Amino acid sequence: MSHNRPAGWKRRSCWMLVALVLGVAGLWLLDRLFPPDLSRYLDRSRLVTDARGELLRPFLSRDHKWRLHTRPDDVDPGYLAMLLAYEDGRYARHVGIDPLALMRAAWQWIQAGRPVSGGSTLTMQVARLLEPRSRTLGAKLVELWRALQLEWRFDKQEILSIYLTLAPMGGNLEGVRAASLAYWGREPHQLTLGQAALLTALPQSPAARRPDRHPQAAALGVARVLERMVRKGVISLARSAEAAQEPIPRTRIPLPFVAPHLSWRLIRQEPPGAVVRTTVHAPLQRALEALVRRQVDRFDDGATAAFLVVENSGRAVRAYLSGHSFQARAGQVDLVRALRSPGSALKPFLYGLAMDDLAIHPETILEDRPLRYGGYVPRNFDTGHAGAVTARQALRDSLNLPAIALADRVGPLRFAGLLTRGGARLVFPKSDLSPGLAVALGGVGITLEDLATLYVALANGGEAGRLRMRLDEPVASAPQPFLSAGSSWHLTRILAGAARPDLFSQQSGGTGRGVIAYKTGTSYGYRDAWAFGYSDQYTVGVWVGRADGSARPGHYGRNTAAPLLFQIFDLLPESADPRLRPPPDGILLADTNDQLPEGLRRFRPADSTLAAVMPVRGDPPRILFPPDGSGLELSPGEAVTLLAEGGSPPLSWLVNGMPLAQPRWFPDGMGFNRLVVVDRLGRQDVAVVRVRQDLVVGSPE
Repeated sequence: MSHNRPAGWKRRSCWMLVALVLGVAGLWLLDRLFPPDLSRYLDRSRLVTDARGELLRPFLSRDHKWRLHTRPDDVDPGYLAMLLAYEDGRYARHVGIDPLALMRAAWQWIQAGRPVSGGSTLTMQVARLLEPRSRTLGAKLVELWRALQLEWRFDKQEILSIYLTLAPMGGNLEGVRAASLAYWGREPHQLTLGQAALLTALPQSPAARRPDRHPQAAALGVARVLERMVRKGVISLARSAEAAQEPIPRTRIPLPFVAPHLSWRLIRQEPPGAVVRTTVHAPLQRALEALVRRQVDRFDDGATAAFLVVENSGRAVRAYLSGHSFQARAGQVDLVRALRSPGSALKPFLYGLAMDDLAIHPETILEDRPLRYGGYVPRNFDTGHAGAVTARQALRDSLNLPAIALADRVGPLRFAGLLTRGGARLVFPKSDLSPGLAVALGGVGITLEDLATLYVALANGGEAGRLRMRLDEPVASAPQPFLSAGSSWHLTRILAGAARPDLFSQQSGGTGRGVIAYKTGTSYGYRDAWAFGYSDQYTVGVWVGRADGSARPGHYGRNTAAPLLFQIFDLLPESADPRLRPPPDGILLADTNDQLPEGLRRFRPADSTLAAVMPVRGDPPRILFPPDGSGLELSPGEAVTLLAEGGSPPLSWLVNGMPLAQPRWFPDGMGFNRLVVVDRLGRQDVAVVRVRQDLVVGSPE
């Protein structure tokens, strides 16, 4: 007998061990086959923040809830202490189920004959928030199982995060952060004691205690929470009395709605719960939005405004506005990216190209007199003529006729290629095979964003690069050469010496402190008014007009957009006078025309200017490769080297109306393509070729 008992004990122990292993394996298998459904937690609001993390704009979840991800570190510690003391005092010690709480709930049920308390832990409440069910015994058993699963899978902080994100707070508000912003307009780490008590009471009866609809019931819920906190020793009676006097919010505050167009632009392709951190500075953005609203209120013709503020170092966009109103609907026009005619805003870059060609210097004499180019007869804005003027004065006065002469000299296609190289995407009329001289006066479609990119390049000494709008976008390590440092230095001094707008001091309300280099522009028919300016630290671009592109007679860049430009600079930190930058090495310095070399004292027009009276010699350009009508079979990313002969150099190329910076073309898909080569005199040849390789997917990086 004494020998059998140990053997039986061993057998029972083995069976118990086997049962335990099978039980654990079964639970593991059930957990893997039927995991907790986290879809509600993962379907969180997408958020857009400024560079410091301040919320600019949240977006509704897919089920139309304000469900902002909230972690324990995001909320006031006093609120967390109150929540845990009220809902689950043993949260840190149990494994998702609190046997003592369950036994107490069962005993109360027996005594009262009905459920009095559920005995739910905070983890069980999280299980119910993730998978809402009716209050039945079967649902309670599922909650018990889900609570165990949650404790196996997540630590206590993550489970608490789920509660803080999903807790119902009335209406379509879920989570502590959404409620704190909607009821008090503050982040949850700034909660007062009374506010913390309300957010603790709300999830118990979110509809009945909703403060903006049932303030008395909300106040009773706060009193109940405070009374229990005093009884448990969490707060003193004096603090409880003080918190009870805090007002109950009777209205909901709109959630942050700052930089709405940029927010929608950056977030629309992001998954649920995404957080996009922009380069925007929220206080500056809010101040400028208020400024534009005040200015737009003065317009009586339905006009609006758009602007960009860019920090030159790093090309980070610090403020972005695309009109003074926003409607989240399909087809919403982002005026920062809308194609518009730039008017004279392109002229500085034309002058810069001519300086780099050694065709002019700021002190070179240009002729502002009537000119005819075939059937094209350009005129100045005021229809008058200034006669002989320096290039400096011609640019400051934005004279059209000298600009056309410069465009004829450097070639409109080369000028378009320069703008493309600087980061601008140009759209020409479909009827034009190649850009004409009118490009110098704004005869092209371009966006505010791309124009601002070009002016940032001027501010950065002629080096171009993409604007950055997301904080995770890297700063370009190798900026694109655009204009030389010398021509950029000259242009800065010219534009910084331009007179302020006549109406600035009278109507803008700005102080006009600091010196900026600036240029205005007005499109044909008074449809678009532009102003661009830069200081040593910032570049600002402003557009004013109607969103539908209709005309505004009498409104032009100098009297409409420039005053707003200077007001914006008044709200920026004052930076050094850009004219104080030292000149680059090797630059030609001259204060008067007679200090220039003989060849630079007076501008010499291009040969094409005399084409009407002098015969053009030499053959026109002819495309050699690829020949007209040919087919190309290419590998993905393979470039085509374009070849031509004849013509008056330099030769310039366009593909499907877009200028190329160099004669290398990367086809972006199958189909027919129109190639155009243009020489300095405007003569051209055309070839239509077909790309037949279906593996071509785009240009290389």
